[in-house]
Amino acid sequence: MAHAPAGSGPRRRAVLAAALAPLAAAGCSGEEPARRPAPGPQAGAGDALIMVIRHAEKPYAGDTGWDEEGEEDPGSLAGRGWRRAEELPRLFPPARGSSLPRPAAVFAAGGKGAPPARCRQTVTALATALRTPVRGEFAVGAEPALVHAALRTPMPVLVCWEHSGIPRLVRALGAHEVLGVPATWPDRHDLVWMFTRRQGQWSFRELPQHLLPGDA
Repeated sequence: MAHAPAGSGPRRRAVLAAALAPLAAAGCSGEEPARRPAPGPQAGAGDALIMVIRHAEKPYAGDTGWDEEGEEDPGSLAGRGWRRAEELPRLFPPARGSSLPRPAAVFAAGGKGAPPARCRQTVTALATALRTPVRGEFAVGAEPALVHAALRTPMPVLVCWEHSGIPRLVRALGAHEVLGVPATWPDRHDLVWMFTRRQGQWSFRELPQHLLPGDA
């Protein structure tokens, strides 16, 4: 009766299989195992486009505002403000090549104990045209939380805010030292501030709306 060579049998086969496993993973051609791609940028650290506007015109001394039902309300937009809100969809045409791209998400100042509803009123017609909801869960004073959410939202993003909180919003973006960014929002309702981040660096442009007669 013939005897099996020394070192043969199940144990030897197991040892050979373990030794050959890395070669099999690399393929029969002898190529090195494929390398894993380098991890991408951290969430919220990629390219971004944030557009900021002030709410439309409010009632001044001797004037009054109106809510959505046509009732007098000093916390709502004035007549000119409502006209601007109605025209705002024209600022973001669907055709490509426009200087202002159509927003994928719209934020407006709101939150618990929200101040007057002018920010929401300003962007309601636009949001309807875009078929996207107005996100109003952040109040003036919660700019860091707003920015945190906006940078994790599909781009571009439009934010309609109270002018007093816009400098805090810009600082929360980390764009307050970018060349050309004003320290405060001017006494105007017809501007768009555009912040673009490429390769971790912010740039800034100020664009006019040109929606109503008298816009600069």
